[in-house]
Order: sequence, then structure tokens, then C-alpha cells
Amino acid sequence: MRFLNTEALDRLDADAFRHQQPFPWINPCGLLTDEGFRALRESLPSADRFESIFGKSREYGQQPHDRLSLSYWPKMNLSPAWHEFMEEIKGPVYHDFITRMLGTRDYELQCHWHYTPASCSVSPHCDSLAKYGSHIFYFNTEEDWRPEWGGQTVVLDDGGRFDFRSAPAFEDFDRAIDSTAMGNYSFLFVRNGNSWHGVREITCPEGHYRKVFIVVIRKRRTPLQRLVHGVEQWYRHSA
Repeated sequence: MRFLNTEALDRLDADAFRHQQPFPWINPCGLLTDEGFRALRESLPSADRFESIFGKSREYGQQPHDRLSLSYWPKMNLSPAWHEFMEEIKGPVYHDFITRMLGTRDYELQCHWHYTPASCSVSPHCDSLAKYGSHIFYFNTEEDWRPEWGGQTVVLDDGGRFDFRSAPAFEDFDRAIDSTAMGNYSFLFVRNGNSWHGVREITCPEGHYRKVFIVVIRKRRTPLQRLVHGVEQWYRHSA
């Protein structure tokens, strides 16, 4: 089975992406094959495997980003579909795509799932300086979600007013653009000083989750940073 839709990846215009306002972002449909999307969605890890991250303080006075989180680990117990998909994410097709869109080869990837229950939100922020950007794959469909419950990644335009080391609210921005976050859609963006984005408060019923898989495009870590990260991951997954 093929998971990445190479034809759809090739059709995306890197120059238009980089000149998008208020920062480089794109919300394309169909970057996964229909068959691949179904296989991944039907074999998502169960919520009971996730770490609960609630009430964790953030820098610059921003509100906590409450969620359930699970980091990808090559030896973790996953369906064959997810392991095959991760081989494609680590392979040359996706590498060439990210290189073309972001204009750099000097990166590494870090992947995780986020499930978000009712009453949680992602306050406006610009992401860590350690990131070049992120690629968010959405996995909710009409079978388990309603658009009015939220979950859309919101692109926020501050008109260049806010320092990224601040904590503006959604209503403080000049413009807000909601992504499409259901079905076989994804959201790719570049992190920079005004790449403000967030997710408004989720209003789904109990037992439902906003489900995403995020490919974080990081600046390369030093050998010591990679060693520390590897030890942390080993400890987390063997505990």
C-alpha cells in the first residue's frame, strides 16, 4: 500500500507557499492516498496509551495547551500501516517534498499524535525556535466529528504588532483564517516570528477527541542533544 500521494505532493507550488501571508502556510487536501488515509485512521493508537498534558505552564504567559500526547518511537507497538507510513515519512519522497517547500535540507523530523478532548484549546503562539515548521495531518471525519465542535488550526494575522514572546488572545488579531480539519486534509506551515496560530476551545461531547498526527520539522540537534533525547525516549517507552 502507498500512503503518500506523490502526485499531490508534486503539484504544490513551493514559491506560492513561501510567499503566503501572513506567514508560509498551506492546507491541502489529499496528500495521503484514499486507501492510506483509511488504513491509518482505522488503526490510530488508542487514547489510553497517551500521556495526559494538562495545566502545564508555557513561556510568555500563554495559556496551557491541554491535550493527550503520544510520541512516535520506531519500536512501539503499532499497526503495520503506521510503521509503513513512517517509512515513507523517513524516505526520499517526503524528504524531497519538505526540502522543496521549506528550502532547506538541514533538518530532522520528530513525530507525535495529539488527541484533544472537550474544553481544551491551543492558545495563540508561534512555536519553538528549535522548529522550522510542522506538518499536521488531520484524522477526524464525519463519522466521529462535527465542524462546529472546532479543531481547526487557526492562522492568525497580527499585522506585525506582537512580539512572539507575548500572549495575545484570539480576538486581538486583525484576521483569523480557519483551516479545513476534517477528512484527508493536512496543514503545513513555517515557523517564524509572526507565525501565530492556535486552536479555539473544543466543544465536542465527552468521549470524542480532535485527532491529529504531527510531523515536526526541527533544526538539527547536536550529538549531545540527540543522546539526551534518545535516553528520554527510551525511558518513556520502557517505563
